[in-house]
Amino acid sequence: MDRRYFLMGAAAAVTAGKRVFASANDTVRIAIVGCGGRGGSHLREWTTLPNVELVAISDIDQSHMASFVKRVESSGKKAPRPSRICARFSTTSPSTPSPSPRRTIGMLCRPSGRARRARTFTWRSPCTHNIFEAKQIVAAARKYDRMVQQGSQSRSSEALQEGVQKMREGLIGDVYMARGLCYKTRNTIGHTPVSDVPEGVDYDLWTGPAPKRPFTKNRFHYNWHWFWDTGDGDIGNQGIHEMDKARWGLGVKYPIKASAIGGKVMFDDDQETPNVLNASFEFNENGKTKILEFEVRHWITNREYMVPVTGGGAGAGRGTGGGMGGGGTIGNLYYGSQRLTW
Repeated sequence: MDRRYFLMGAAAAVTAGKRVFASANDTVRIAIVGCGGRGGSHLREWTTLPNVELVAISDIDQSHMASFVKRVESSGKKAPRPSRICARFSTTSPSTPSPSPRRTIGMLCRPSGRARRARTFTWRSPCTHNIFEAKQIVAAARKYDRMVQQGSQSRSSEALQEGVQKMREGLIGDVYMARGLCYKTRNTIGHTPVSDVPEGVDYDLWTGPAPKRPFTKNRFHYNWHWFWDTGDGDIGNQGIHEMDKARWGLGVKYPIKASAIGGKVMFDDDQETPNVLNASFEFNENGKTKILEFEVRHWITNREYMVPVTGGGAGAGRGTGGGMGGGGTIGNLYYGSQRLTW
């Protein structure tokens, strides 16, 4: 199998539960860079695929790597080798669910030694912190002749694929607007004082290209989403996946106009990014105007019509703040030129 098509084959294997490789010679060697919550999802998926070997893991927090090793060993598989930098190992496809600013560095590092064999890279979205970094990833992929995939959640869902196809076929007429929702009940993160860097944490490497600030627990692990140096709030967290699906359903590429208004409300804490936000985008696709609206809410709110309530889970809380229970409303609404009859 051509390694360029591995990711498509792997997705098919998850769906169909079939072997996609003919022999042990076709084993794909995986490295996971970033052993947090999303890294755990990568770990679970990769280690259940046939002819896939997790050979290395990398994280700035040694306690996280140790936890991942135990998880793999408890499943009866060979433990991956913890490493500060996974590029040392011979891998076929690095998988990178690390925080946004560090993802760009991982992609821009030129493979060395046996790691030059790596042909495909899987990146958690958003794969960069800003547009400049995104352009550098495109340039690096072309320079080093690598296949790079940004993983947006739910694109492989057969149900969503069917829904989008039915909209393409005119189920609700001309789809002119999509409304993306990210309502997660998130409590305050409070204030945390400057403290010593925890033992086993490489804070310099974790900081990456961001300005180096004094260490506080609120700027570390999951809470990095809420500071401008490292994150961009919920619109760039859960929101990026919902916005991707909204664009997918609309059948659009790039907006010609964009506006947003929002702010941080209710809480006196360390968070910098808005927790209430409303953004609008105008598209002109083949002469047709289409609109995308996106809204972030952080607290008690009504549900939108026909959009399911999600459970709590790891994403519902915010580090030290935690979740408030009851989940939130996550999803998309599509508006067409004709009424859908059941």
